[in-house]
Amino acid sequence: MIVDRKVQVSKPKTARGRRLIALDPGTVSALRAHHTRQAAERLALGPAWSAGDLVFTREDGQPLHPDWFRRRFERRIHRAGLPKIRFHDLRHTHATLALQAGVHRKVISERLGHSTVAMTLDIYSHAIPALQHDAATIIIADLVSGTTAVAGA
Repeated sequence: MIVDRKVQVSKPKTARGRRLIALDPGTVSALRAHHTRQAAERLALGPAWSAGDLVFTREDGQPLHPDWFRRRFERRIHRAGLPKIRFHDLRHTHATLALQAGVHRKVISERLGHSTVAMTLDIYSHAIPALQHDAATIIIADLVSGTTAVAGA
């Protein structure tokens, strides 16, 4: 939350807002390296380090303003020549790609912190038509013709 252009850290709105999410080894490695650098910064600043245990902070441990992330993200998107999207759209992209990759819908729902799988499917129903086509192809290939189909083909 932002009050008078200052960041205020608060608890999540719901219990599902605080959850464990599995990460790939590359991301875990990057986060561990960041943590090591941050620990060195904290040690070097001593008592000048801001109290708190945030993952991403300014050099003195103060919270980063959300606009900092937004501007940096927008610059990177522009430099990469990608279409302009909001940072939050990455969440939607993750969910859509997971659905299309065949990740179990319950797992996707849990990763997003949704209260039900139905909520996840309602929000991401735009990804379902392609999944319906893949399912039809697989079912016909496996059950009718006895061949093996590949999803997305």
